[in-house]
Amino acid sequence: MQKNLLLGIDLGTSGCKMTVFDFEGDVIATCTRTYRTYYPQTGYVEQDANEWWKVICEGIRLMLKEYAFAPEQIAAIGVDGTSWACLPVDRTGQPLRYAMLWLDRRAEEQVRWMKETAGEERLIALSGNPVDAAYIAPKMLWVKQNEPEIYKKAYKFLQSNGFIVYKLTGVFSQDYSQGYGFHFFNISKGCWDEDVAEILGISLDHMSPLYHCHQVVGTVTRKAADESGLTPGTPVVAGGLDAACCTLGAGVIHPGQTQEQGGQAGGMSIVVDRPLIHPKLILGYHVVPGRWLLQGGTVGGGGALRWFSEQLGVFEQQKARETGRSPYEIMDQEAEEISPGSDGLIFLPYMAGERSPLWDSKARGVFFGLSYDKTRAHMIRAVMEGVGFSLLHNLRTAEESGAYVGDLNSVGGSANSSVWTQIKADITNKRIKVPFSDHATTLGAAILAGVGVGIYKSFDEAVQTTVRIRRVYSPNHDNHRVYMGYYQLYLELYENLRNTFQKLYILANN
Repeated sequence: MQKNLLLGIDLGTSGCKMTVFDFEGDVIATCTRTYRTYYPQTGYVEQDANEWWKVICEGIRLMLKEYAFAPEQIAAIGVDGTSWACLPVDRTGQPLRYAMLWLDRRAEEQVRWMKETAGEERLIALSGNPVDAAYIAPKMLWVKQNEPEIYKKAYKFLQSNGFIVYKLTGVFSQDYSQGYGFHFFNISKGCWDEDVAEILGISLDHMSPLYHCHQVVGTVTRKAADESGLTPGTPVVAGGLDAACCTLGAGVIHPGQTQEQGGQAGGMSIVVDRPLIHPKLILGYHVVPGRWLLQGGTVGGGGALRWFSEQLGVFEQQKARETGRSPYEIMDQEAEEISPGSDGLIFLPYMAGERSPLWDSKARGVFFGLSYDKTRAHMIRAVMEGVGFSLLHNLRTAEESGAYVGDLNSVGGSANSSVWTQIKADITNKRIKVPFSDHATTLGAAILAGVGVGIYKSFDEAVQTTVRIRRVYSPNHDNHRVYMGYYQLYLELYENLRNTFQKLYILANN
């Protein structure tokens, strides 16, 4: 049977998406399955890695049942995953505890110790990233200090995609694009730093061999095939960071090109040809060799509007049931009727603290400017604008480091909203192009697989073959001038509330 398909697996924060593509990038089959997230204590956010694998096996079998393709047609498999997942496993790859997610903040004390022991400037200069509890190195130290028996039993510390690659192939791997999660990873040279690891008391024996993201790690084992329905011997590449695969799937591979992410979380990824380090931003390897991504990751994205819909959008949900439309489509129409600036209503989208460029886990969401004349429509548009302001904040911070930002390629669920995408174009004063947004991340993972087994001769060829722009949004300069006044207030609000957020956190957690 002809091998004419590629499988991309995207292990996200709230669920896993699996998509089968033909070599032209057209979707043949797709399936999304969710899994549980656990919050055992304040600041603790975990998932069961075995449930990740269970969901993937269920999803693949479901696609094989419901779509007209055979597993023998899959030429190669690519896997991407969320950043900064910390998962200790034993020699057989069995998880020793639940994985700590990027949202997990328990390692604040370990961060303080790292800064005092190794020096904050040295760690930033080496890894290219802030020393923050979201990263993996502090979580490894937390396990070492609080769960010493688990640390002693740990053979490797895996990332999310690395665990799935192991389940598929039986090979332990660490891809370059996820290396930035470790503060003893040299972001300029692409290697582990033995001296800093020793200072931190972390053994490099816990780290898996480094692989390029498109490099074939191994093939599907008989055991994995029996569990998933895949064909034994199917090549599996190392894969990479979900945001980096999404950037590739958006067609963003050359310096100056920028991907805007509108998923559960928000953010942007700017392609650079050298390691540009900014202490308030995130720097990692692109899944494309010889390229880095200067990134801004914010908690304010589609999740903020989802929260609004679930908690305050009863009217829109009821109307959606009556009309057979999506509640988000109804919210779009309501927001479109409100003037830029939401008539003086500003939203801070810090619903779970904020990552770059604030790095403040105590920050919280705020509606500022509420009055009797404000409606749900004002609040909906203010949420969209607040997320747009957080995007601009990261873009302007990146430009401070010398990064050039051209057009934005927007992907994720919010890219389906013409209203929201136009708001972002107006706020940033950048043209925004929207490719086939719903499958950009799994497409990126599939492209890695295709390049890895030689289906595409280069990443340029792969992008030209598979990525197609659907819509283009040009900024309204009059609206941009209006937004700049509100943007200044947006920045001032956080500065004025910074200490108040700290006090609120203390009161709420006593």
